[in-house]
Amino acid sequence: MAALRRKFGEDYQVVNTNRATTFSAPVKKKRQRFVEKNGRCNVQHGNLGGETSRYLSDLFTTLVDLKWRWNLLIFILTYTIAWLVMASMWWIIAYIRGDLNHGHDPSYTPCVANVYNFPSAFLFFIETEATIGYGYRYITEKCPEGIILFLFQSLMGSIVDAFLIGCMFIKMSQPKKRAETLMFSQDAVISQRDGRLCLMFRVGNLRNSHMVSAQIRCKLIKSRQTPEGEFLPLDQCELDVGFGTGADQLFLVSPLTICHEINPKSPFFDLSQRSLMNEQFEIVVILEGIVETTGMTCQARTSYTEDEVLWGHRFLPVMSLEEGFFRVDYSQFHSTFEVPTPPYSVKEQEEKNSLPSPQSTPTPALTESHGARRDRVFSVDCINTSEERGRQGGAGGRLPSKLQRMSSSGKEDLQRKVLLLSSQHAEKACSTGDLPMKLQRLSSSPSPGAQNRLQLKSLKVGFEPMTQSTGDLYQRSPPTTLSPTPVPMHSPLLSAGGRLEDNLPPKLRKMNADRFVSLSLSA
Repeated sequence: MAALRRKFGEDYQVVNTNRATTFSAPVKKKRQRFVEKNGRCNVQHGNLGGETSRYLSDLFTTLVDLKWRWNLLIFILTYTIAWLVMASMWWIIAYIRGDLNHGHDPSYTPCVANVYNFPSAFLFFIETEATIGYGYRYITEKCPEGIILFLFQSLMGSIVDAFLIGCMFIKMSQPKKRAETLMFSQDAVISQRDGRLCLMFRVGNLRNSHMVSAQIRCKLIKSRQTPEGEFLPLDQCELDVGFGTGADQLFLVSPLTICHEINPKSPFFDLSQRSLMNEQFEIVVILEGIVETTGMTCQARTSYTEDEVLWGHRFLPVMSLEEGFFRVDYSQFHSTFEVPTPPYSVKEQEEKNSLPSPQSTPTPALTESHGARRDRVFSVDCINTSEERGRQGGAGGRLPSKLQRMSSSGKEDLQRKVLLLSSQHAEKACSTGDLPMKLQRLSSSPSPGAQNRLQLKSLKVGFEPMTQSTGDLYQRSPPTTLSPTPVPMHSPLLSAGGRLEDNLPPKLRKMNADRFVSLSLSA
């Protein structure tokens, strides 16, 4: 005990699950089992009516399935009746021929020599059937009916021998007794393995001969009611013990612990320690394999009820390394020890883990600030036409019709360029300093057609810190409003509003000067 505590810790306590030991499960009324612990199915068939004749159609299987006492009785009665019937037939032939009256007459040739009564006829049949042949009783050539009866006796004897001896041989060679050396743990346990809640039980092989192609299956027997109201008594449900991974294929040379992982596909998904006390179910375990010595298929069965499922237990190790071999201690085969196990079901644990943490819950103010998106589009309202700039610049803003057409066409081109560049670069700009470099160059570089460019109103924008990339911005504060502000007169964009003639070609500047002089003289 001290060694076990040093190995597993002081918190672990070894519990022997034998019913005569200290550990006792909650006392509940013993209910009827579907499959006994020894594997016998507790089912009886009744009220067959006229279906009983089906057993006679498969007489050989019926005889093999009978218990040993009935098999021996049928074996003895069959041979006894057959011998008496055949001996009577030999006695009838002797009686009809009159051989019984000339038994000691040496000049008379009987059908069967030295047959005087029924006992002598019975002895003749036994000697013939068993091929003993003492030589004292024999068939003569004067009895053709005796020869025919002898052939019939030989055929019927062979058929009866084959049938009865075959039944006895199959009965004795059945691998049911091989299942007696396959062990199952008295209880099943529920505990965590690899971070997952699992239902486990243990199997073992007492013989040195192996079980070839051993495979294990589990069935859950539980009554239930369908949503349509149909009641299904003893409904069978499959328990996954490693079909997809091949864990159900066993190499049974030492005791193995079979594991069923409780997941959303498991019927025990909502089973907790408290609900286990109120449940009623039965787990049927079926172990199949080929007996290595005989080559016959063997099947061992057992079952676990809800009272035999221990929550928060684990099996005690039984393997130890000795000098040159591994030793299995079957005295600890059924023993378990307690381990820390959550009392909640897997469903409850997943629901608990899926709840959001208070630290990760966003505040309403932050949610509202992140809810507003800022569009990455240049407003066309930021663009001022040359006519408005002309009105702000006074009389000098009045341009010839040719220049006005050039200005209007330049305005449309500039609008298309602004929209195209805004969608490609995803930048926000409402003033010359915020425009992309390409637009700044277009606005600042002097050229002969500078009067065709449009000026942008200087906008005052309140920028707030952004929480994401410029492609998908969220503003923390309410959307800012754009308000036009006066532009300094020295801005290069206000050439049309100040002195537009400075940006005109020399020829046009001369034409404007002449026109101004003529207007002054007329005034």
